[in-house]
Amino acid sequence: MSFGENLQFLRKQKNITQEQLAERLEVSRQSVSKWESSQSYPEMEKLLQICSMFHCNMDTLMQGDVSKDFVEDTCGYDSFMNRFDRLVTAGNALILFGISIMGFLMGLGMDEDIAPVFFFIFLIAGVIILVVMGMQHSHFAEKHPYIEDFYTEEEKEQAYRKFTVRMAAGIGIILVDALLFMVLGIKMDNVLADPVNIGKLEDFGMGIFMLVLTPGVSVLVYGGMQKDKFDIKKYNKEKSLSPAKRKRDALTAKICGCIMLAALMVYLVCMFTDIEWSTSWLVFVVGGILCGAVAIILSRDDDSEGGQ
Repeated sequence: MSFGENLQFLRKQKNITQEQLAERLEVSRQSVSKWESSQSYPEMEKLLQICSMFHCNMDTLMQGDVSKDFVEDTCGYDSFMNRFDRLVTAGNALILFGISIMGFLMGLGMDEDIAPVFFFIFLIAGVIILVVMGMQHSHFAEKHPYIEDFYTEEEKEQAYRKFTVRMAAGIGIILVDALLFMVLGIKMDNVLADPVNIGKLEDFGMGIFMLVLTPGVSVLVYGGMQKDKFDIKKYNKEKSLSPAKRKRDALTAKICGCIMLAALMVYLVCMFTDIEWSTSWLVFVVGGILCGAVAIILSRDDDSEGGQ
């Protein structure tokens, strides 16, 4: 391929027009058009810029075939993972939003036996999304156990910059939310003396807290998943696990499933008995912590095997 053909190929792979490329290189569109039609060649400074922009070497750009070094996403990994990340984030957000709705309804005086029903509607919807996406991800991984890394270094660097911004934004939202909740809680205790009104305001305040918490957690979840999307090496490593590691992962999933099922049963018992259940949703937090502990403990076996 000629230099013009190589340049045109690289430009189209980046989905940029001649005008956009010319703007980045600070030249006219006519200059880019002449380069691609091999009527003229850019100066050395512009050639170096092009090599840096498209992550190719000078020899290949001028005399070789850049298409041979280009890896395409033939299995649709990027589009699938984008959809997977969005829906998993949405599933988690629905569950948190359900807690918020329940708090609002209780704060407005709805019966304590009815308000949780609305939470369970969102809980069921969120769990269905998570289960379906988990099954689809497993199917995709079985169909495509190995994927050649097609992301460029520029795309990975851009993804990492977005990750840091999302992490900062998510943590900032959560910290501001917690601070506001603490301040409002102190003011309510000082102003109101009626325990009934205090209880309703606490429920309403919890609804506000969870409502603001939902986007903060969603940003963290989505940001982390989007960052992992670009780690093709990690994806391939996870899909080439040893039989022993696969058994441990299956065991971890079963134990965590039992823990969360037990947490749900405890929550239901609290809801339909005289036990104080306004804070019983914390059993899910405890369940999550226990699942994390189980995963860490079982993963130590992998570390010990790796060191032998």
